[in-house]
Amino acid sequence: MSAKKTIGIAATAVAAVTATAVIASLATGFPANLLQGPTAASPGAADTDGQPGPTSTVTDRTTTEAADAFLADWVDDGRVVRRDQGDDTVSEGQAYGLLVAAGVGDEQSFTEIWDWTERHLQRPDGLLAWQWRDGEVVDDEPASDADLDAARALVIAGTRFDEPRFTDAGVTLAGVIADRMTAETAAGRILLPGVWAAATEPYAYNPSYASPVAFSVLGAATGDPRWAELQAGSAAVTTTLLDESPLPPDWAQVHADGTVDAMPGAAGTGQSVRYGYDAARLPIRYAESCDTADRATAARLASTLARSKELRAETDLGGSPLTSDVHPLALQARAAARAAVGNLPESADDLRAADELAQEVPSYFGAAWAALAPMMLTTGELDGCPPLTEGATS
Repeated sequence: MSAKKTIGIAATAVAAVTATAVIASLATGFPANLLQGPTAASPGAADTDGQPGPTSTVTDRTTTEAADAFLADWVDDGRVVRRDQGDDTVSEGQAYGLLVAAGVGDEQSFTEIWDWTERHLQRPDGLLAWQWRDGEVVDDEPASDADLDAARALVIAGTRFDEPRFTDAGVTLAGVIADRMTAETAAGRILLPGVWAAATEPYAYNPSYASPVAFSVLGAATGDPRWAELQAGSAAVTTTLLDESPLPPDWAQVHADGTVDAMPGAAGTGQSVRYGYDAARLPIRYAESCDTADRATAARLASTLARSKELRAETDLGGSPLTSDVHPLALQARAAARAAVGNLPESADDLRAADELAQEVPSYFGAAWAALAPMMLTTGELDGCPPLTEGATS
């Protein structure tokens, strides 16, 4: 999420459901059909108006059923609608929609989502404007996580659907990201959260934006060595952060000399340094990597996240709760870390718990990750190496 996306992010927390009640209600184990792919449910989060998103009955879902549910509930004519946040659309959501559609081979949905994105969000420089509302862009600042995920999805779709225009669009977008939203430091090349962060060092940095699989996919598609540099630099910064604390922060800053500091928000003005709705994406992105060192990075979080079965949506960097809210993403993050250390049964249990929570209290952000996390962790459809397999519960 960009700095602007963090404003009001508490609206995506689950205020009405406690972790105790949710987890206690779960059956043991994780259905084999769900291990065949992602669970795309609607998440646990009340919206800014206090109204939930689309409602759904809690069921076990196959990959296709889950992805279809996300695309049906949250996408209108190619626009991923944040129904729980004023019916706006953000580039992050469009990118998530592209990944989900590409992952399940839904060419029609992918085409509609990309056509809408290209028509309404693409800036003259090729990057994607962050926010659209009521028929127009209301904030044209790009967010690199969205652009990176979109470029990855486009390259994957180009091959999967044998559609050169998708490949070309992904390669072009990748080039602009590398040109405008990266910086060289003594720790290596890093991905900046947006063009605004390139002005001066220390550079604002969001550890969860780094995606080893996206770096690999785009490096192979473009032949640009900067993607390998980004992989190395991101790994170095993340390692430094985890050497300082058991969990990574939502936000940090990286100095030109390679030193790294955890920060309370992108500009140092957030509530406090914390592991929350941003940082929880990091173990998922690293656990799906084909690089053993990346998986080892995800594995470092496992013991801290396993301290309590009643996992909260936000904690300090030592794992102590900062809220009573729960969210599917927190459980999916723990599933990723557990899978990375080889604890497949409990990893599968966490994915099931996340899916049920996502269905119980629907929201855009929870639904997106209820779709994506299992896809990344249990299938290779997004060109990663899933650590969790169908035999996890055997």
